[in-house]
Amino acid sequence: MAGVTGIFPSGSERDVVITGMGLITPLGRSLDENWRSLKAGMTGIDRHPREGAPLSLEYCGRVSGLNALADLPGKLVSQTRFLNRGSLLGFEAAREAMRLADLNPDAVLPERRALYVASGDLTNVGCAFMHPAMRDEAVRDGEEAGAFDFERFNKAVLDRVNPFFLLESIHNNLFSFLSAAVRFMGPNTSMASLSPCGSHALELAARSIADGDADVALAVGCGCWLSDVSLHEMRGLGILSACREGARSFRPFDRERDGFIPAEGGAAVLLEPAGSAEKRGARIWGRIEGFGNRMESAISRGVGVPAQVGRGSMLMALEEAGCGLQDLAFISPHGSATVKGDRAELRAVAEILGDSGLRLPVCGLKPYTGHMAAASDIAEVIFGLMAVCDGMAPGTPNFEKAEREFDSLRISASHRAVEKSRFLSTSYGILGESSSVVVEAVLRRP
Repeated sequence: MAGVTGIFPSGSERDVVITGMGLITPLGRSLDENWRSLKAGMTGIDRHPREGAPLSLEYCGRVSGLNALADLPGKLVSQTRFLNRGSLLGFEAAREAMRLADLNPDAVLPERRALYVASGDLTNVGCAFMHPAMRDEAVRDGEEAGAFDFERFNKAVLDRVNPFFLLESIHNNLFSFLSAAVRFMGPNTSMASLSPCGSHALELAARSIADGDADVALAVGCGCWLSDVSLHEMRGLGILSACREGARSFRPFDRERDGFIPAEGGAAVLLEPAGSAEKRGARIWGRIEGFGNRMESAISRGVGVPAQVGRGSMLMALEEAGCGLQDLAFISPHGSATVKGDRAELRAVAEILGDSGLRLPVCGLKPYTGHMAAASDIAEVIFGLMAVCDGMAPGTPNFEKAEREFDSLRISASHRAVEKSRFLSTSYGILGESSSVVVEAVLRRP
């Protein structure tokens, strides 16, 4: 599936620049905390015991200390009861991105403010919220009841079930709440899916700026993959790690990889045209240079993404960005640590490198936080940008040795110094979809 090329002008006032970023993940509750923790080689993954559960369902990445009500206008506080866990995380990330951009939203007309939200929240998958009422009916006076009494159950529901459970389960509830909170009323949409919909939200936001349809755009990714039903489904698909070595079991690109460890989180990026950002004296972190998207049905092949799909999306992004592999500091693939998925991605990287002789670092970033669904797509762009701003290519946690086929690739468990200012980040979906983006750092730290 070919994408539109040549839409991002070079050296133009409508260059799409990044002026705000927000992160709330198991690794940290702010952009700075996340970056300090990543540089220190830390992980937000930990064991959270579940009675009778296998290790694969006990290890995950959870966010602690969330205070989503801080500084909210009173008229919005009551509406937070409608938000599911992922939406709360996405909202906090969006607020940090807005705050760090130091943008006065009143300087931009509401209809010129674009908003694109990608939700991967699975908090209310299943009927866990009904359990207290069902338990009250099934157990009476400390003893197990006989026949189920639906009248008693209905009465118990009134007292024991959140009356807003249906609103909590709607995937676009962050979109409606956030648009009301920050009054972004221009081009917009809300997407609910797995990866790469976070990457798609970023692309839509960037194109709204490049096309002149908006003067500021916010892209948000959020996700929570920690509900019992979703965990059992992912385990049934064979994509979760067995966690035999605890958090160290999440090892993208390693020959001993056996799947990922799930997590929750929120990530957001604020975009503006270069001209207006420079005029108001904004701190410009980076520039969005190009995207690439490819898709090929892979249902007959299982949940993997064919190598040619990943290769096509990466080459398309480089073409739109107008740069070559020699201009990149590193490549950051999806890296979910599934056997087939990583193998296809590494083959795609090896094929585009070919006989160039380039030894580009390949970085897998998900073990720092756990796989946060749509939030990971945007979080990894933020991590990549912070890395090139600091002149480094992040290490791949827990990586030791690749399969022999990929010995020529430069995969490392440790951070590396780099000089180039661009990187390529790729995300893929389990049924044959791949999305890539090229980003250039503008702010270089000494």
